[in-house]
Amino acid sequence: MPEIEVLLRVARSLTRNDADAEDLVQDTLIRAYKAIDRFDGRHPRAWLLTILRNTHINRNRRRRPELLRDPGGATRHMDEVVSDEVTDASVEASFDAEIEKALGELDEPFRRVIELVDVDGLSYAEAAEVLNVPTGTVMSRLHRGRGRIRDRLDRAGLAPRSH
Repeated sequence: MPEIEVLLRVARSLTRNDADAEDLVQDTLIRAYKAIDRFDGRHPRAWLLTILRNTHINRNRRRRPELLRDPGGATRHMDEVVSDEVTDASVEASFDAEIEKALGELDEPFRRVIELVDVDGLSYAEAAEVLNVPTGTVMSRLHRGRGRIRDRLDRAGLAPRSH
């Protein structure tokens, strides 16, 4: 039960939709329940996150043909981006908008690591387990992704100044 909130945060970052995230967590918990006899009792969060990742991958494999036939998908994505545009001229709103834009422009591997570690609060080891990569890769991608976001903020005149 204490892991459900972490599962939901990760599922939201994978699906970008609350209803799909809840379905993904439910499917994950059902699969975990069915496989409980194979669980050694160590690292329950990592075990559940692995099941979540694999469940998500399997769902996407089945849905991929649907996505290709859904021309409205790109329009919906653009609507989300436009609705996120900043109309307030305050520095805080501009900063948040630039962060969102920078995150959206990152290559998938960098964006996923930043979402898992900085947004969802996972440790490097947990993020590595979710992504099925070494911990060093998570650390490297996080460093490079943060650097790219910092560069974007600097170009927009919003980066913190070092003294």
